[in-house]
Amino acid sequence: MKPNYKNWIPKGRVVRYLIETAACLIAAIVFGAVGFTYSLTWAIALFAVAGAAAFVLALVSAFLLNWHNVFSYDGKRQLSKIIIEGVAKYVKIPDGGKCLDVGCGTGALPIAIAKKNRNATVIGLDRLIKIQPLFEDNARAEGVENVTFYPGDAQQLPFKDETFDVVVSNYVYHKIPAKDRQALLLETLRLVKKGGTFVIHDTFTENKFGDMNLFIDKLKEMGYEQVELIDTTTKFMTEKEAKSLYLSGSAILYGKK
Repeated sequence: MKPNYKNWIPKGRVVRYLIETAACLIAAIVFGAVGFTYSLTWAIALFAVAGAAAFVLALVSAFLLNWHNVFSYDGKRQLSKIIIEGVAKYVKIPDGGKCLDVGCGTGALPIAIAKKNRNATVIGLDRLIKIQPLFEDNARAEGVENVTFYPGDAQQLPFKDETFDVVVSNYVYHKIPAKDRQALLLETLRLVKKGGTFVIHDTFTENKFGDMNLFIDKLKEMGYEQVELIDTTTKFMTEKEAKSLYLSGSAILYGKK
């Protein structure tokens, strides 16, 4: 049995754009022919509009197809695997300890962490309950039994304060529609036990998260220790890849409580 962590660029999205590209190409031919029966001007105009749409969609399709291959666990680059395993290296859970991954998806990160911390309990939390069977299938495929799925929302986590020795997340918070993502981070960090750690990987750009240096100062004032932003823009990927994927500014917010 082979794990299926899906792809960060869904195949369905690539196929949809390819179909739309083909439809616009056909439309360009049909509209051009129809327009020609009325006038050459109409033929050129209709062909140009549909052709331009097909060209743009073709570029988008090529972009998505390329990055689908780059992220694929079955491809040569396997960028998603590199990022997941890179983040997991920052996690060390004490024997008998507990770790929470917020926004676990199909389980790639919590399973990677569970494999490295066999004597700990790892919980993957996600609001998409429908992915639970795939999460559990992937855990079985990887041969780990110390990881479980838990339904929940990052905006209102269903756990008491200081429940976990480690809290992690990977590229989740920038996608949550919220005015104050720093407040979301605080909602997550309240779950960290005294002496515990947090490893939050995301695109900590100012337009998404505000001034992270001020946020780090705030955490230190609250008693957190060794809080820092660890730049991963070129640690897990090339600078060109980071710019193409709009992931410049990626970093791990790491610290101890």
